[in-house]
Amino acid sequence: MESAAYLNAMGYDVSIIEKESKLGGHLLNWERLFPTKRLGSEVLSFLNKGISKNVHQFMNTDVAGIIRKNKQFDITLSNGKKLEADSVIIATGYDLFNASKKEEYGYGIYNNVITSAELEKMLLNGGRLKISTGNTPKRVGFIHCVGSRDEKVGNLYCSKVCCVTAVKQSTELKERYPDIEIFCFYMDMRMYGRGFEELYKESQEKYGVQFIRGRLSEACENKDGTILVKVEDTLIGRPLKMSVDLLVLMVGFVPSEGTQKIAGMLDLEFDNDGFIKAADEHTMTNVSNVPGVFLAGTCTGPRTITNTLTDARAAAAKVASFLEGYDIEERLSKIIS
Repeated sequence: MESAAYLNAMGYDVSIIEKESKLGGHLLNWERLFPTKRLGSEVLSFLNKGISKNVHQFMNTDVAGIIRKNKQFDITLSNGKKLEADSVIIATGYDLFNASKKEEYGYGIYNNVITSAELEKMLLNGGRLKISTGNTPKRVGFIHCVGSRDEKVGNLYCSKVCCVTAVKQSTELKERYPDIEIFCFYMDMRMYGRGFEELYKESQEKYGVQFIRGRLSEACENKDGTILVKVEDTLIGRPLKMSVDLLVLMVGFVPSEGTQKIAGMLDLEFDNDGFIKAADEHTMTNVSNVPGVFLAGTCTGPRTITNTLTDARAAAAKVASFLEGYDIEERLSKIIS
């Protein structure tokens, strides 16, 4: 959306191909954003203002095929329509890690084990937090790094937003339900952005959120439906058992199905983590190995919304320079060779 807004403002003819019925992607499912707890709907409103009537929108539409011919791209849509483009921006985003792959955590097995995305949907528009009995939980556990930094599932990278999301969600719960006890089980607290460390400190000092350094080894269901978690507290070197009413798994990012599909059509290169590989990780983060194809957002790796919007504007600038005949292809060929 942001790349399209910038390119449209520069006078280019822009089309957005969106597989869903609405623009906005994962932002549609976020109640508040860290670190300021600003409403996600406010950011979405800002983005929508940039999409004028001149931007062609193809909703509920997939890309059925895309071929590069004579420095142009022939794009076939799932509705049978065909488009021609001089340049393409890949903005296929990410998918969430499938938590059921971590069977030892009990997702999809026990009623009161949910993901961070499902918790966010509960919080959306002032929704009520409840467990399978219909009651409000008295004790909640957050498990960090589910599907990230995990050799067993093949994802060695950090998803960058899981730690701060746990902090944000835990403080939101404490604001709504002050008597809830909240425990965050973490490997390392990685607070990447400006204001994130302050949010982490506030969660402890103001809200009493308790952080325990240790990775969950197993979760099982008690007879009353509560979840028994087994973890080693690595700071004191002792095993720990605790029952919680609700267990929240902080699921990480994985390359989206759309990323893999489109990249395959265009013969784009993948990096070791499965995301699309940029031409150069320092100087050409928005440039792919195929001339005329540019990259924006989390198709190249985990990012916050702030970083994604900055990246989208950079991608628009790269496209504009390419369309104006800047020597980007020549520079790219030298780097690749």
